[in-house]
Amino acid sequence: TNTKLVGLMDMRVNRNAFGRQRESFQAKISIQGLADPFEAVFIRAPAIEDVREKCKTLATVEDRIVMARQDARFAITFHPELTPDVRLHAMLISEL
Repeated sequence: TNTKLVGLMDMRVNRNAFGRQRESFQAKISIQGLADPFEAVFIRAPAIEDVREKCKTLATVEDRIVMARQDARFAITFHPELTPDVRLHAMLISEL
C-alpha cells in the first residue's frame, strides 16, 4: 500500500514494504556521509519507493531506498537507536 505522509519531502513510501514484524531483519548498509557500513535494524520497515525533485537517496538495501534527505529533513526506514553505533545520530545532529 502506498501511503502519502505529511508531504514534507518529495517522495512516495510503501508501508511494510519488507513485510510484517516477523520478517524483521538486520543488514549492513552503506550510508552516504558515513565511511564504513552501518548495521541497520528493520522492523515492519517501510521503503521509500520514489524520490523526486530535491529529495535525494542516501542509502539502499535490496535495491530499495531506506534513507533519504531533502534540505534539512531526513527520512529513515530503519531503527538506528537499536544499535550501539552512534555515527548516524552524530551525523544527523551535526546537520542541525
